[in-house]
Amino acid sequence: MDAKLYATADGPLPKDDGYRGIWYYDQPSDDEYRYKYSGGFATYPQQHVPIAVYAKDADKTFFCYGGKPKDTSGLLRMVSYFDHRTGLLPRPSILLDKGTDDAHDNPTMMLDDEGYLWVFSNSHGRSRPSFIHRSREPYSIDAFDHVLTTNFSYGQPWWMSGHGFLVLHTRYTEHHHRRLFAMRSPDGVDWEEPRLLAHVHQGHYQISWRMGDRLGTAFNYHPHPVGLNARTNLYYMETLDYGATWRNAAGQALSLPLTTPDNDAIVRNYEAEGLLVYLKDMTFDAEGRPIILYLTSRGYASGPRNDPRTWMTARWTGTQWESRPVTTSDNNYDFGSLYVEDDGTWRIIAPTEPGPQAYNTGGEVALWTSSDRGATWTKVKQLTHGSRYNHTYVRRPVNAHPGFYALWADGHARQPSESSLYFTNRSGDHVWRLPAVMTSDFAEPEVAW
Repeated sequence: MDAKLYATADGPLPKDDGYRGIWYYDQPSDDEYRYKYSGGFATYPQQHVPIAVYAKDADKTFFCYGGKPKDTSGLLRMVSYFDHRTGLLPRPSILLDKGTDDAHDNPTMMLDDEGYLWVFSNSHGRSRPSFIHRSREPYSIDAFDHVLTTNFSYGQPWWMSGHGFLVLHTRYTEHHHRRLFAMRSPDGVDWEEPRLLAHVHQGHYQISWRMGDRLGTAFNYHPHPVGLNARTNLYYMETLDYGATWRNAAGQALSLPLTTPDNDAIVRNYEAEGLLVYLKDMTFDAEGRPIILYLTSRGYASGPRNDPRTWMTARWTGTQWESRPVTTSDNNYDFGSLYVEDDGTWRIIAPTEPGPQAYNTGGEVALWTSSDRGATWTKVKQLTHGSRYNHTYVRRPVNAHPGFYALWADGHARQPSESSLYFTNRSGDHVWRLPAVMTSDFAEPEVAW
C-alpha cells in the first residue's frame, strides 16, 4: 500500500473521533505465548525517543503515537496533546497513513526553540520511505507541512538549542544489519550527510537522552551469526559538541565508526556472562553522569525457561560503571521509564508485575523509587490491577510535567484486540484512560484506576 500524506498546503489535518492504539506482533512462537512479543503497541518501540514533550510556554504535553483506523486495519501516525490548564484532550490529528500495520513505523516527536512541532515518521528497514513534518504554527497540531521524504529507522530526534537537530537513527543494510548513524540539520530542512557511528557484526539497538548540550546514547550489539535474538553487551557514548566528536563516559575520545565488540565504549561485557541485553531507558543525574536502565535475560523466547529477567541500572560514578539490580519481570519486552528528580529520587514506572497474559509482553504497571542512587528499590504502589489486557511500553515525556508523567497503551498479548492509551501523574495517584470515543472537540480523560 502507498502512504497517504494528510499534511498538505490545502488545509488542516483530519481529526479522529477518539484514541485507538495499534495492535502488533512479531515472530510467532508456536507455543502458548503465541509470539516473541505482541500487544497494544501505540507507544512502541523503546528505540523511538522521544514520543512526548512538555512545552511550558503552552502548558501542554504534546505526544504522538501509532493509531488504528476506526473500521479497518492499518497504522495511522497520530498527534495530540494534553492541556494542563483545562485538563482536556482534543480530537487527535491524523498526520499520515503509512500504508502498513507495522508498529516499527510509529512516529517520534520534538519541539524546536520557537515551539514548532516536528514529527519523524520512521520506517522498518528500507522497503518504505520515512517522512519529516513540521507544524504550521507553534504549539499547534491542526496543520503540518511535509518537509522531507527519506529513509531512516528508530529515529531519535533531538533539538540542540543554538545548533539545530541532531537525529540519532538506524539505517539497514541490504542484509538487514542495523547500523547506527547521526544526522544534523540547522533548520530541519537542509540536512548533512548522515555519519556512521557504529556497525559491529549485525548491528545495534540504541536509546538516548539529552541534558543541555550533552547527548548520550546507550546501545547493545547483535553478534554473528544469530543477530538480534542474541543481542548482548552494553555500550555508551556521548557528544558535547553537536555530534562533531564522541567520547565514552570517562571522556576518552572514540574513533568512529565502532566496528569491533571490544571497544572503548563498552560498559559491561554481558556476552562473556552468557546474558542478553534489552535496553529500556537512559537519563542523567544532576552532575550530568549517565544512568542506563536495561534488562538481562538468558534467552530471547517468551516463557519461564529464560528467567530470571532482571531489571538493571548502570550508573557512571565519575570513575567507573556501577551495575545494580532493580527487580524482575516475566518478559524481555516489558518496558518502562527511568526518572531522576530534583531531590535526587530515582523513579521507575514500568509493567514489572504479572499481567493477565503472563509471560507475554507487558503486565500490570508499578511505581518504584530509590533514594540511594539505585542501591535499593521500593515498590511504592501498583498503578493498575485486575486488567483485561497487558499494559505495554510506558514512555517518559521530555521535561515531564508532574500531571502527565508517563504514557502507555494496553492490548491482549496473545490475540488481536482493541487498545486503549493511558497516562499517570508523578505520584501515581491515578491512571487516566484517553477517550476511545469522542462526541465533541475536547474531552476529559477517564479515571481508570
